[in-house]
Amino acid sequence: MKSGLGRGFDSLIPTELIDDEFDITLEEDKKGSELKELPIDEIIRDEEQPRKEFNKEAIEALAASIKEHGVLQPIVVTREEDKYKIVAGERRWRASKLAGLTKVPAIIRSLDLQKRLELSIIENAQREDLNVIELATAYAKLKAQFNLTAKEIAARVGKSESSVFNTMRLLNFSDEVKQTIVKEKLSEGVMRPLVTAEPEVVNKILPKIIEEGWTARKVERYMSENKKKSSASLVKKDNYRKDEDALSNKYGVSVKIAGRSLTFKCKNEKELEELISKL
Repeated sequence: MKSGLGRGFDSLIPTELIDDEFDITLEEDKKGSELKELPIDEIIRDEEQPRKEFNKEAIEALAASIKEHGVLQPIVVTREEDKYKIVAGERRWRASKLAGLTKVPAIIRSLDLQKRLELSIIENAQREDLNVIELATAYAKLKAQFNLTAKEIAARVGKSESSVFNTMRLLNFSDEVKQTIVKEKLSEGVMRPLVTAEPEVVNKILPKIIEEGWTARKVERYMSENKKKSSASLVKKDNYRKDEDALSNKYGVSVKIAGRSLTFKCKNEKELEELISKL
């Protein structure tokens, strides 16, 4: 699904591995679902599934990943006479066939259970006592196992589409950071500016957020200022690189500019003598 949410809902939310620790309906799901390796030729697509077109390159890339790592997230199916109809995971099914698999892991649910679970997740997602990672995982499950878009999830839980999207993006953090978010009861607003940051930046700023009680605005300001400094540093490095190339061409030796130092590197005494004569 493409929308006004940058690169799109599917590309930015990592639902391939939903952490069971934060799955609020896991126990209920286990009671009525069956996880099995199903023969791939016993699985059929849902002809009423609105999505008909699948990007060939994306399927090929997923097939290559499946060859190397296997199917990381089971598809979800319901029984259809002597076959199993796909509820969620058609891309994984298509890629698995392309990868040459004869079986795929699948969660088998009845239609009634599928509907009950969806309602249960939605009801739980509206609770006020959920931490943000549990909430993000609930949304991720609705996306990955119930084929719901961000817009559909938002309508069901009474939130805006951007709110659902931003909450789910917290799943991009490492397991350690997610554990810290839960333990320290950090809000989505405080963590949101760090979603696209490098892990070392997140690890550097997280203790400050906790110890000094940083607000979301302070985190945003820090990230904005840090981005400006990084950009200025890159511009400076690019300018120096041009100067280094120009001096190297002029004097015929390797040139390095670092800080306030200008260094000429000669391979041998003859090269050094020639450089001195040119200076």
